[in-house]
Amino acid sequence: MNLFGKHLLTTQEWSVSEIEAVLGLADEMKKDRFSSKYTSLLLHKTFFMFFYNPSVRTRQSFECAATELGGHAQFLEPSSMRLKTSKSAGETNEDAAKVMSRYACGLGIRMLEDKVQKYGDGDAFLREYCQYGAIPVLSMAHDKYHPCQGFADVQGAREHLGGISGKKLLMVWGHGALARSWCSVQESILINSRLGMNVTLAYPKGYDLDPEVIANCKKNCQAAGTKFEITNDPVECYRGADIVYSRNWMSPHAYDPVEGFQKKREVEAALKHAEWITDSKKMAVTNNALYTHPMPVDRGHEVSDEVCSGPRSIIYDVAENRLHVQKAIMALTMSKFDYKPSGKSASKKHGVAA
Repeated sequence: MNLFGKHLLTTQEWSVSEIEAVLGLADEMKKDRFSSKYTSLLLHKTFFMFFYNPSVRTRQSFECAATELGGHAQFLEPSSMRLKTSKSAGETNEDAAKVMSRYACGLGIRMLEDKVQKYGDGDAFLREYCQYGAIPVLSMAHDKYHPCQGFADVQGAREHLGGISGKKLLMVWGHGALARSWCSVQESILINSRLGMNVTLAYPKGYDLDPEVIANCKKNCQAAGTKFEITNDPVECYRGADIVYSRNWMSPHAYDPVEGFQKKREVEAALKHAEWITDSKKMAVTNNALYTHPMPVDRGHEVSDEVCSGPRSIIYDVAENRLHVQKAIMALTMSKFDYKPSGKSASKKHGVAA
């Protein structure tokens, strides 16, 4: 399969066969990381990384991915560029997208909620670059979605479970000192519901996610013949879970366009829900579940150290997988690599106790 020129803003807009192509190629690239089959796919080509927000794993993994494919990743900071904003004159998105397309083979954009006026503006910004540019645009996390993290989550789960169809994913809110975006959480429940998981979403009252995303998750599960449920119980939700993904996320009030992004207020509110922590007692009622998190982890709040660093934690494998899935995405969308799936799924991996 070749996806040359295809944009990636969310996996919900890709077919299941396209999603499986990325995961299959990522598995093969992970097993044979520096194979000559892959090291020249982006030879002498440049991938632009447009960072409105800082990162740790995102920048590192994309730079490594470009290098291992024979190309170069160039870091771009909007503050160092003469771009038009609501407060200043400069180059429009249309002009910037068209010029960037003359230079690079692809463009990644990272724009979270604190860099936009209201929820959805980041998504609209990326879509404007898709509209005017002539190269694939990849979301490196924006206010609605984080597709690369979603792919990495699935690859990690499959490596350790041997398959995820029919398994239960618990996406559970965690209290903490960091006010988090919705993007990783929303992407994970979208892609996992597409691929046949039962999804339970658990959070305190008042922390609802995007209604459109929830509606799509319900449709995904209905199409797959699986179950989607929402609960406000911080304990019972763990029963029967095969994968536990704990993560703080902000309430919809943080996105209020009148009040603006209220990070401090959200942190203070989150700290009042101390019962919403993933710990050993709760994990004991699961189906010997894996524990995962997109990182950085707020240890002692979202999850206890005992669980986060325990034998069923796959957080580091998932972090590593960002590199492999991004290599696969870049190879398929930025080169004319014709991937033919081997048909072999990822097997159980070392490192996690049975």
